[in-house]
Amino acid sequence: MTDSALDLENGRVELGHGGGGRAMARLVDELFRAHLDNPFLAEGNDFGAFDVPGGRMVMSTDGHVIQPLFFPGGDIGSLAVHGTINDVSMAGARPLYLALGLVLEEGLPLRDLAAVVESVGRAARAAGVPVVTGDTKVVERGKADGLYITTTGVGLVPPGVEVGGANARPGDAVVLSGPIGEHGVAVLSRREGLGFESDVVSDSAPLHGLVSRMVEAVPELRCLRDPTRGGVAAALNEIAQQSGVGMLLRESAIPVRAPVRGACELLGLDPLHVANEGRLVAVCPPGRVDALLATMQTHPLGRDAVRIGEMVHDDHGFVELETAYGGRHLVDWLSGEALPRIC
Repeated sequence: MTDSALDLENGRVELGHGGGGRAMARLVDELFRAHLDNPFLAEGNDFGAFDVPGGRMVMSTDGHVIQPLFFPGGDIGSLAVHGTINDVSMAGARPLYLALGLVLEEGLPLRDLAAVVESVGRAARAAGVPVVTGDTKVVERGKADGLYITTTGVGLVPPGVEVGGANARPGDAVVLSGPIGEHGVAVLSRREGLGFESDVVSDSAPLHGLVSRMVEAVPELRCLRDPTRGGVAAALNEIAQQSGVGMLLRESAIPVRAPVRGACELLGLDPLHVANEGRLVAVCPPGRVDALLATMQTHPLGRDAVRIGEMVHDDHGFVELETAYGGRHLVDWLSGEALPRIC
């Protein structure tokens, strides 16, 4: 590594980029600050100091190890931003700030790293949630599969909002914000060796704007959950387990677009088990579901929102699906890891 400027087109990550010396300083100055610059980072500290209004704070952290790094509709950078914003939002909170940690593998093309960091900056600016601090480490070739990202977010819960999985009650309505399975299928479409092509793009998106409208219109919201790994099935089983009540879903009400359904049939997957990165499920009192749906449908990320079922008395906390033919079967947790490295 020389003292010349970074060669973002042909250069590669070297161990010196994580060594704390001139090479690392150049990487930070010429790449990270170029795409993530804001007043917090400009101070040059190893922390971000900020004032927050009084209230209940939320904090969430998430690791991202997805392969491939780039997929239809997104990449590991935007996914990391969206994923942590959404985790904070599921508390009914307004995300305020992000922290970013990267583990880089020696030999990673700098153009790929630049594309990811640019995507992080673009996603954070679009969401209005700045990256205020971060850290970078470089490991030897073969130790990190290119690039891993960890993001941490903090947010503020509005007064009067009490959202949590234990709050669901029998009779409550279960709402889904839109069609499912698109992120998982989009990633699978780029997996080497699958021999599968699809025009599906990831649904990856920040949900805090939608959630803000929802909690303002229906502050009685019981629960919010983003159905990422394990899909809608895992999210709903989590809610049923936490609340100690059951759930009855209507198969005909669950939206799945035709390309996703076709891909799942080809690969032997259930769309309910496929990951999403821009969808949410919500539980609300039955008398407020019409108001909730009307509000969600005014937002681009909720225009396809639909009621898919209701909470029911069940000491076992089972989630059941009523099929189009009138029968019922259990919607269980995913067994094993059908879709590895999906986020």
